[in-house]
Amino acid sequence: METVISILAILAGIIGIAGSILPGLPGTPISWVGMLMLYLWGNGTNAAGDPMSLKALIIWGVIVVVVSVIDYIVPMYFTKITGGSRYAERGAMAGLILGIIFTPIGMILGSFLGAFLSELYWGKKDAGRALKAAVGSFLGFITGTGLKTIVACMMMWKIIVFAF
Repeated sequence: METVISILAILAGIIGIAGSILPGLPGTPISWVGMLMLYLWGNGTNAAGDPMSLKALIIWGVIVVVVSVIDYIVPMYFTKITGGSRYAERGAMAGLILGIIFTPIGMILGSFLGAFLSELYWGKKDAGRALKAAVGSFLGFITGTGLKTIVACMMMWKIIVFAF
């Protein structure tokens, strides 16, 4: 049974990393669920025989909540400080979703172009201001995604350590 739980926890970690990059999947919460499975039903000890502590599980849970909140705030903040509107934010998300077809370059270019074109068309801004807003929106997206990916990878490392 412990082997099945370890495999499921590792799968949750992998899906969590993918979900940190792909929109629509809650990446870091899925990774945390993998850690929770090991804590509740798995062996939950590392190679030295030390068990996963409840304190560590709670700290990782708090980190997941904080990163999830930051992921919503950072893109809005970067867009606002560069003079962008909600159109840039929405355009960046739409471009990202359309860009999934051509992963990963399509996601990056799609996010940037979506923000730029949305600011031009719906935001009624000139090309210079739209470009500045698109850069801000793009940097916010990259920052949030990078943070989530780092946290998901760190949890994956913990899952591997405690699964075997």
